[in-house]
Amino acid sequence: MNIAQHIILVSLLAAQSLAPVYAERIKDMAGIAGVRSNQLVGYGLVVGLDKSGDKTKFTGQAERSMLAKMGILLPPGTDPKAKNIAAVAINADLPAFSKPGQTIDVTVSSIGDAKSLRGGTLLMSPLKGADGNVYAIAQGNLVVGGLSASGQDGSKITINNPSVGRIPNGATVERSVPSPFDQGDSLVFNLRDADFTTASRMAETINKQLGPNTARALDASSIRVTAPRDPSQRVSFASVVENMTLDPDDAPAKIIVNSRSGTVVINGKVAVKPAAVSHGSLTVTINEDPQVSQPGALSGPGAKTTVTPKSEIKVEEGNNHMFVFNPGVSLDEIVKAVNNVGAGPSDLVAILEALKSAGALRAELIII
Repeated sequence: MNIAQHIILVSLLAAQSLAPVYAERIKDMAGIAGVRSNQLVGYGLVVGLDKSGDKTKFTGQAERSMLAKMGILLPPGTDPKAKNIAAVAINADLPAFSKPGQTIDVTVSSIGDAKSLRGGTLLMSPLKGADGNVYAIAQGNLVVGGLSASGQDGSKITINNPSVGRIPNGATVERSVPSPFDQGDSLVFNLRDADFTTASRMAETINKQLGPNTARALDASSIRVTAPRDPSQRVSFASVVENMTLDPDDAPAKIIVNSRSGTVVINGKVAVKPAAVSHGSLTVTINEDPQVSQPGALSGPGAKTTVTPKSEIKVEEGNNHMFVFNPGVSLDEIVKAVNNVGAGPSDLVAILEALKSAGALRAELIII
């Protein structure tokens, strides 16, 4: 064991022994720059369907092109209308450090008017990256979780989505993506949630366990860590760093409001300055009671039935409730105060917006 490996082993043991009880690992908060997955996409044909394929012309063109590549030439003007073929789009994620010969999962989606892909087989299809190069080849039998059935009277039932399927390990990697992991004399860890305090604490934790000036915070999300140049030592070094633990700083005070579902989420850093809130409800009810007047027996021949509209408007105002927020009110007190007056999600949003407008809410109000 050389000196560098000994230092890494001692640092790993120290990192594990000094781990705080409620701390988080660096690997759960940050990722190494350049170590990422890449999206792949392709086009192909699914065959073997039970008369649930496409009726579009471009599917026939793709079929004719495929047969031509195999040496089968159809007569000019022939439009194959096979109902057991569907044109599909194929997408997959190529994980970091994937090597040729490894397999990845693929998702197959119909791009025509196919009713179902159940029972189909994807023919060999290349998957390309954003640079246009082929990185994987997909082929295999689809697993479709959806189901669609229809009767002669027009009745139809559909469960889940039968026009999308997956092929586990359905693509073989043909080319690896170069990674900057083994380049240079340092590694950059990017925080998933940018925060200056957390970045500073992370650099201090690494320097405390691996020596001064080993890590340096570049900004609120990036920390540069000096690393060995030897690839094998760099892997061990990265393992040591990502298993270090620290206490991340609390998130800024935020209130998230989902305007569609009425869900309100308030984190623990929300505070309210002294304020008095009056909450009430106003209900307006309009009832229509039209009056029908029938012509009498002695009425003339021109008499008609008449309808006289009659509206009844009723306004009810609930009892107003007023509550006071004292300085430094906690999240628990805010929730209790709102619940005590019986405010629903929409009322809570109105109260929070009013507090924000009054300058009494010490939090960022985000409506999604």
